Order: sequence, then C-alpha cells, then structure tokens
Amino acid sequence: MNKNKKFPASGSVHPGIETYYKKFRKKLPDADTFVREITGGNRQYLSRAITLIESASPETKALASEIVRKALPYSGKSFRIGITGVPGVGKSTFIDRLGTAYVRQGHRVAVLAIDPSSALNKGSILGDKTRMENLLKMPRTFIRPSPSGNYLGGVGRKTRETIILCEAAGYDRILVETVGVGQSEIYVHSMTDLFVLLKLPGAGDELQGIKRGVMEMADMIIINKADGEMKTEAERAVRIFRNALHYFTFRNADEIQVMAVSSLQSDGITEVLRALEKQYERMITSGRLQSQRKAQLQFWFDESLNDLFKTFFENDTYLNNRRRELLDQVKNNEITPFEAAEKLWRLFLKKSK
Repeated sequence: MNKNKKFPASGSVHPGIETYYKKFRKKLPDADTFVREITGGNRQYLSRAITLIESASPETKALASEIVRKALPYSGKSFRIGITGVPGVGKSTFIDRLGTAYVRQGHRVAVLAIDPSSALNKGSILGDKTRMENLLKMPRTFIRPSPSGNYLGGVGRKTRETIILCEAAGYDRILVETVGVGQSEIYVHSMTDLFVLLKLPGAGDELQGIKRGVMEMADMIIINKADGEMKTEAERAVRIFRNALHYFTFRNADEIQVMAVSSLQSDGITEVLRALEKQYERMITSGRLQSQRKAQLQFWFDESLNDLFKTFFENDTYLNNRRRELLDQVKNNEITPFEAAEKLWRLFLKKSK
C-alpha cells in the first residue's frame, strides 16, 4: 500500500473497502513501539512515523505528536546543515558527494529535502533521490523529500519534526536541502546549525547575488561546477565574493568561508567537509550552538502560534467574513492595515468570551 495515500472520507467508497481502511488504522503501533523501533535503527518505522507527521488526517495527528514528544530525549545530537541554491546549481550532486564523504568517515547521514511541489500539476521540481546515486547505495543513509504543496510553513514544521526523529534514529549528520527560492530558505535556516549557499560560476550575477537577503544567512558560500572551462570563472567568483563580504556590516567577513568545488569530480568536497566540521566545533566550544538552537525553538513556537491563529480565523465563518470585509476596506484605502487588524482582534476577543 502507498504510505502517503490518504484514507477516503466516510461514505465515499464501497463499505467493504471502508472497513479495510478502518482495520488498517487500528493496526498502527502505539507511540512507545514507534520510538523503540526508531531508536533501534528500524528505518521502516522511521519512514512510517514521518508519513504520520506529514499526514493531514486528524486521526493520526495525536499519535504523530506523541511519537515526536517521546523521541525528544533522544534528539539534538546531530550536526544540522542547511543547503540552498537556485535550481540547476548542482545541490543534489553536491549533497551526494558530501554525504558520501561523511559516511566514509563513519557518520550516519540523513538527507531531508523541502520539495516545493508544483501548484499546477503537483509534480516535484526536485529530482533529489535520482541524482544521489552514491548515497542511495549506502545502508547508513536515509533520504526523504517532503512535498510542500502551497504551504511552506507547514512543511517547515514537519521537516523540523522529522529532524528530531532522524536524530533519535542515530543519524548524526543531517543535510536539509531547499530549492533556494522564496521563503523556504528562511525555514531551512531556522532549523539548521550552519547554512551553505551554492552558486554557479560565470552566471553573471556574482555582484548582484551578494545583495540578496540569503547572504545574511549564509555561513559558507560554495562556487559549484568549478571544472573544465568554468574552473577559472569559479576562482574569479571566489575572489569577488571574498572581497565583497568585507563590505557587509551584519557579519564578520572572516566567519564566512568561500570555496570552489567540482561536485561532479568530487574535487574540493573533502576541504568543504573539514571546513564545516571546524565551524561546528567552534560553535560548540563558544556556546553559539546552544544559544542558536534555543532561538530557533522560539522561532518555531511563534510560527506555530501564528499558524494556529490563522487557521482559527479561516475556519470561523463569522470572523472570516469580517476579515474579508476589513481586507476590502484596506485595499480601498478606507482603513489602515493596523487598524483593521485591531478591529478583527477585538471581534475575536469578544466572540471568545
């Protein structure tokens, strides 16, 4: 059976098939069994638990939450690395080579991809697993894409909970990939320890690229595809970025490393791994890792509250209608957005009494 298949709504299928689905639901193990199997290295149970997390079914939500809560004591012992870059920059090949190098050093590697599915045809625009040929063959790895549909905040929360389960399963190097467009970068940055930005050499956007907000999040900049005729261009891009970083005031330029690699030829991957590990050690000894993770927990607490309030307003017919009316007034310049929000909030307080 397809694990991602949703259970049909009551009355929508033949009674016999509906009974089968009900029996299948009853066969789900309890949270203690899930956690015991996950911590014991059972990848099948890990996959099933992640499917429960990703499911929109109210019937499995409580079980998924309990599994994550009971797995918390076993989490937090991995190095979480976020990797971003525009489509075509070679993220999947880079992750395949980096992950392979980690496995060869004795680490267990989990790859999680925030996969922004097409809003039109629901198809993935990331071909992660098909491009990670080496990692797919290794038993000490786990690769899991998370389709986001139209709700990145939701998939961000689910990916963060998936990290907890992967850590409980003993994966000590977790690579989280994002397509590198829009708000997905913010969510990946808020759940990882170090953030790696991949760039293409000779794309003509070296100077324009450094103005983007993602530069404020990057801990390392990798110029990928530095091979063949593009090797000279990659070395030039490294010099440009290193010089430009000194003009940024938000970070110490020396803290951000810029390197050129050829993922296809595995050239420079070992150096990237060493640099990542060195930064990770510095974070641990300086106390930055602990303080950063606490700040991330606050971020996700606030995000969860925002999501709950938004869902509540959308599901309440009266408040949603008033929201639409106030929004029309805002668009017609009859009221400010702040005043409209205050009015809606007062209606919520009055209704909740």
